Amino acid sequence: MKLSNILIKLLPVIFIITIIGSGIAVSQVKKAGDEALGTKKYDDFEKPEVCGASCHVDFYQQWKQAMMSQAYTHHWDEIEYFKLAVPHAEKDPKVAGVKAGCNGCHSPIAFMAGDVPPPKPEANSRANESVSCDVCHTITGFAGDTPFNFNFISEPGRVKYGPREAASSPAHETKYSEFHKSADFCGVCHNEKDPYGIWVKSTHLEWKEGPYSKEGVPCQKCHMTFAKSHNASMGPELPDVAQHLFHGAHDPGKVRGVVELRIHPDNRDVDPGESVKFTVALFNQKTGHKFPTGSAEERMLWLHVEATDAKGTVYHLPVDKKGFPGEEYTIAANTLAYQDMGIALNQPDFKGVQRDGVPEGDRIFRLPYLDPQGRMTIQQWNTASQSTDYRIGPRETKMETFTWTVPTAAAPGPMKVKAVLNYQKLPTPIVEFLGVPKDEAEIIEVNFHETNININQ
Repeated sequence: MKLSNILIKLLPVIFIITIIGSGIAVSQVKKAGDEALGTKKYDDFEKPEVCGASCHVDFYQQWKQAMMSQAYTHHWDEIEYFKLAVPHAEKDPKVAGVKAGCNGCHSPIAFMAGDVPPPKPEANSRANESVSCDVCHTITGFAGDTPFNFNFISEPGRVKYGPREAASSPAHETKYSEFHKSADFCGVCHNEKDPYGIWVKSTHLEWKEGPYSKEGVPCQKCHMTFAKSHNASMGPELPDVAQHLFHGAHDPGKVRGVVELRIHPDNRDVDPGESVKFTVALFNQKTGHKFPTGSAEERMLWLHVEATDAKGTVYHLPVDKKGFPGEEYTIAANTLAYQDMGIALNQPDFKGVQRDGVPEGDRIFRLPYLDPQGRMTIQQWNTASQSTDYRIGPRETKMETFTWTVPTAAAPGPMKVKAVLNYQKLPTPIVEFLGVPKDEAEIIEVNFHETNININQ
């Protein structure tokens, strides 16, 4: 036999020996992302109640209050998935994958069990466990160069992985995982590309490009926080135990104070009929990524400025235009949007709903998502392009101006001018149209500041 033929026959063996010897074979051959669909069983994963029964009581109770435990059952996610995503996926081959793929992060065990679409939350199936303890603590890494689209590698079993060296447990084996301490761990679900190749979630990438990444401050430092506590009920007190709080966009306490703002006029004494310019400086002093982030297609963050004269009459001040491309999406207007919801709703001529639901002329800090027809959408899976990103980056200061002609009818005397930055998880018109519980449209006051001018006689 020729030497070349012998080598050809030996190549598979050589390859296997090589990758095993290099120590990278396991991560490369494990199925991740879309390939992991149907590769596991529900019974492969421990129920979270087992973890919280006696050993990890505090962690379990913290998790129960966090969005991690509600990623599948949360009211808006249920409506968005079953009322919009699934019907759309069944009609449009381009986005067909979202019928299964949404669950890769919202109910990973249902996805890996091949149970898609999962039963609705009312059925109380194991899909309701959402992102459970055993999902995170049996992840060993991710496939590829960039964490995104649930490309985590899952190895459920008796071994539980975590960020503490030399940990031990009477209930299971433990293994130290450097990966659990990294921001990449969060990126597997907090980065997402849609069927059109658009980054529709990029929280981890935003962090990676920002100042906190360069300073070695990962996601866990802010969204878990470390305290003197116990890892387990029977364990010793430790100085740096990561709390399983996962507080973020759904936590009013986390949102309040994220951005500082100050407002000042260019003139303190103004005659009726005279113009005065107010400048507002907004400083993102708290987030390690852009604000808002995550499902940015549906988040509302807007600046509202109003003046109150000596008799109590209130005037609304619209923001000055800057003239950048796509600015029309960042100034509140009485216009319709979200027409592509008509696909799922079987309404081909759907005219849309009101786009913003906030006072006209207010500045909106957003990243507009556009459907294949160039219309604004909240359906991230149907996003074919994006307009100008006008969100506030980490440690970024944005300057906004409001040039206003004082009405001749304004009462003489002191006039208070107030700037308020407001936040909503979902636009009010969408909440009302789709029947989403009203708390999803709760307006959270991020911050405010007041200044004064004097209206002359």
